[in-house]
Amino acid sequence: MTNPDMTNPEMANPAPDPDQGRAEETLGSPVPEGRTADGGSLQRDPDDWVTGDEPMTEAQKSYLDTLAREAGEELPATLTKAEASEHIDRLQKNSPRTGHA
Repeated sequence: MTNPDMTNPEMANPAPDPDQGRAEETLGSPVPEGRTADGGSLQRDPDDWVTGDEPMTEAQKSYLDTLAREAGEELPATLTKAEASEHIDRLQKNSPRTGHA
């Protein structure tokens, strides 16, 4: 009788499991976005954004329109992502909508 492991070369030398010994893969973060584990902030200045020079997103445009109307301000509709973010931050500080007023 022959040894079954000797008739099948793959059984004699099985390939190592590439996932063996690795931590389970996860998505997201154990710390809320924009914060470090010690409670510090990770937020970057919009001027440092790689995509900051791109046109503002439709979501930014809609939200900025709402905040600007509530504040009685007019803003150009051609803002960049970074500029829109800065105006949103500024307008949120005085908006009853965000609880900062």
